[in-house]
Amino acid sequence: MLGKYGRHIWRGLASKTWEHTRHRRKPAGAGGRLLTDGREVFEFNAWDHVEWDAEQELAAQAAVAKNSANKMDDEQKDRFQTDAPKFWDSFYGIHDNRFFKDRHWLFTEFPELAPLEAETAKETAPPRSIFELGCGVGNTILPLLQHSSEPQLKVFGCDFSARAVDILRSQPQFDKKRCEVFVMDATLDQWQVPFEENSQDIIVMIFVLSAIEPKKMQRVLDNCYRYLRPGGLLLFRDYGRYDLAQLRFKSGKCLDDNFYVRGDGTMVYFFTEDELRGMLTQAGFKEEQLIVDRRLQVNRGRGLKMYRVWIQTKFRKPL
Repeated sequence: MLGKYGRHIWRGLASKTWEHTRHRRKPAGAGGRLLTDGREVFEFNAWDHVEWDAEQELAAQAAVAKNSANKMDDEQKDRFQTDAPKFWDSFYGIHDNRFFKDRHWLFTEFPELAPLEAETAKETAPPRSIFELGCGVGNTILPLLQHSSEPQLKVFGCDFSARAVDILRSQPQFDKKRCEVFVMDATLDQWQVPFEENSQDIIVMIFVLSAIEPKKMQRVLDNCYRYLRPGGLLLFRDYGRYDLAQLRFKSGKCLDDNFYVRGDGTMVYFFTEDELRGMLTQAGFKEEQLIVDRRLQVNRGRGLKMYRVWIQTKFRKPL
């Protein structure tokens, strides 16, 4: 085994070994970067559309069975579910705007959010209204405001956390003329929002539904359907079953099947395709895209492989 000094030398050698790949761009298009030769796994930091073999699948199932064997009691569950906004306030209070992440993949995966420049620059471009559910500190809203030149674009955002909304409003990229953000518990039966039903062109949910108690998820999606205009689009991305984050949970952190609480008190669920398709179809949506994004991320310095699983969907409200 390598000692501390040996690991230091290895990391130095590794950084030189892969220096030639640092500025090589990821291939454009839906195919992404595909790993066809296992010997090249550490040539890049990430690989797209990685297929799992039967052994990996069984190992993931075993890890989940182990970490979910002992579930929290009802009193503990009620505490985390009732105080969810407080835990998210605490989270953002600790991280402040350091939690802002540049979602460089946003407009690639969801080009509907960023029309062609030639179209958006026209003064005759039609008005467009976009609502993000669970906007956090602006990981989606701020790039949208920054890169869109649509003169009649209106962006709305809401979040559980009052702290997150305050941080978002304080950012220099925030444009109060084109954007309105507010605090709201999206699990309530009736939403208090500054727009009418059947009015939104796009609703965005990115790593949001997973933070909600499973029995309340259908209600959230039903309300999304209510506020989208006929022909409007729901854009969704979240954690998939057997993602690395799920496999890493220790025993005692499981609230319910595939539903866990993190160390900071925030909750997370891990979805399957069928679960999401069932809920979205029940709400009335029509499927346009539903993919499982299995990605291999590597730490080249430490020689680690990390398998991520995300689910991405696009569902439309019928005309």
